Amino acid sequence: MTHTHDGAGRGPGTVSVHGVHAEPRRAGDPVVPPIVQSSTFYWGHPDDGALIYSRLGNNPNQRRVAEKVAALEGAEAAAVAGSGMGATAMTFLALVAPGDHIVASTYLYGATHKLLRDELPRRGVDVTFVDPYDVDALTAAITPRTRVLHLELPVNPTLRVFDPEPLVRAAHAGGVRVTCDATFASPLNFRPMDVGIDVVIHSATKYLGGHSDLIAGAVAGPAEVIAGVEEMMKLYGPALDPHAAWLLDRGLRTLEVRVERQNAHALELARWFEGRKGVAGVLYPGLPSHPDHGTAARLLKGFGGVLSVILEGGGAAADRFVGALELASAAPSLGGVETLVSQPRYTSHVALDPAAREVAGIPDGFVRISVGLENLDDLKADFAQALAAAA
Repeated sequence: MTHTHDGAGRGPGTVSVHGVHAEPRRAGDPVVPPIVQSSTFYWGHPDDGALIYSRLGNNPNQRRVAEKVAALEGAEAAAVAGSGMGATAMTFLALVAPGDHIVASTYLYGATHKLLRDELPRRGVDVTFVDPYDVDALTAAITPRTRVLHLELPVNPTLRVFDPEPLVRAAHAGGVRVTCDATFASPLNFRPMDVGIDVVIHSATKYLGGHSDLIAGAVAGPAEVIAGVEEMMKLYGPALDPHAAWLLDRGLRTLEVRVERQNAHALELARWFEGRKGVAGVLYPGLPSHPDHGTAARLLKGFGGVLSVILEGGGAAADRFVGALELASAAPSLGGVETLVSQPRYTSHVALDPAAREVAGIPDGFVRISVGLENLDDLKADFAQALAAAA
């Protein structure tokens, strides 16, 4: 079922709490929508209306949270899935067929890169990876068989922020749809559709959920595209469980305040790390030292809650740093209320050999930090003692 934004024009904080449709307020009704933990619903004839069945993604919890995501992204419609990779895969399957071609950024989450490099070619879909900073090369890669250009902004884990607008123009000139994984930004910091991108994908496990207690994905875009995504979901089965949909809806209610604090604290920590002993480099788009600072300042409403540091001692120093943490936690995720720290060489980019990681800007000694909601002084104290241990 397609979940359509009604254009109520409410701000993101209001939409995150209340959605876009006025709910009836009758005495005795719950303020918080209940979990509708039912696989099926009474229905016996087409005259009864649309068939509601949780595998179809139209359970009341699934529908409610999808409507919020569509409104937050400024999209006609949205769908939610059982994971970010589920949302990504269903989007590609909805948009391409055997014999088609995808052009993709070289800077992608590791599992997405593997899906495009290994899995889709098995299904007869050719994929060409192109440096998104090279508009001419990207334009040349588009052929009459190209159906999708796939991007990721900001890039995991280097936090690069290239200008998507010339890429979108080149794609649209060739009749190609543009999809974008905007997980690292969240709709609060960047709305891809504002710059002409057609379809937005999120690992809702991260900022949208925000509490490290669910696995979910979301995709938003034109109603016809989302209808196609939902058809693929019906066949492949990655619908979001109603309880997880309820948790995602609960997480969205605090999205704005969480992201605003994480933006502020990540910027302060990035400044704090710069120039500290044992730190060879700090990557954060809010710093003037970041190679894409100018583009990020123009494109993003906030610079995000993730920063990365490169330690002088390489992989051994990174191991000591992570192992010494007492408040921040070593864990491979991001966007939660707790500060999480990981080494991409062990997690998101483990499939790349050291030389390939070096080319991608992820040398040994690279540590990614997802800033949570803890007090800033406490985080600085923890990172200071971990840097001492790393040295």
